[in-house]
Amino acid sequence: MSELRIAAQLYTVREFMKTPKDTVNTLKRVKEIGYDAVQVSGTGYIDREKAELVKKAAEELGLAICATHVGFDQLEREMDWMIELHKMWNCRYVGLGAMPERFRGSRGEYVEFAGIANGFGKVLSQNGLRFIYHNHNFEFHKFDGMTGMQILLAETDPEYFDFEIDTYWVQAGGADPIEWIRKLKGRMDVIHFKDMVMYQGNQTMAEVGEGNLNWNGIIEACRETGVKWAAVEQDICLRDPFESLGISLRNLEKYGCMA
Repeated sequence: MSELRIAAQLYTVREFMKTPKDTVNTLKRVKEIGYDAVQVSGTGYIDREKAELVKKAAEELGLAICATHVGFDQLEREMDWMIELHKMWNCRYVGLGAMPERFRGSRGEYVEFAGIANGFGKVLSQNGLRFIYHNHNFEFHKFDGMTGMQILLAETDPEYFDFEIDTYWVQAGGADPIEWIRKLKGRMDVIHFKDMVMYQGNQTMAEVGEGNLNWNGIIEACRETGVKWAAVEQDICLRDPFESLGISLRNLEKYGCMA
């Protein structure tokens, strides 16, 4: 079984990263909670000044940047900067948080997106980086008997396109996170850990281990299939987001996972 390392997805604390000072303070707080790695996402546009700020703070704190989420437009129009940025951060995994809405309406649109994403991935691969795709629940809509995720799996090139499934969103789409982890063996080095709980009659996001997902099974499947990084993410928190990150990490430590 492979080692599974835990990171904090900074999208969880995006509201606390609006200024350079807040960004540095947030990275400090994440480190104090016990995380040794982060995924950079939800921090706004990353220009060279912000990139150098994050690099300096992360290095001083001993935080690895394991992955990112960047925009489709950035991959389309600013590929050279995306490559330079990730090399600056010593970050291999270039993530796309979701496909643009114009590709979500039919099988043909999914196939079109797959072709474009293969192209992104090829350029990134030629530069020592990996393209990873993060799902939501809409990818489990069916077109002619196949879900969007199944279409992506069939139409993308394993040489250039990897996945980064989100446990909550797979479950929300009516699918089984454990089944999908196993299905993506060899094509997923990074995963999002997020729990699901019922709150006031509705499903919502929860700290890992505080909801109803099968974490023993999820973690076992990750280890068996060689997943390297689990980024803890919680888009919506019912308490202070930093407290939520801490609860998730403490619970994951009980499952034998280390930051």
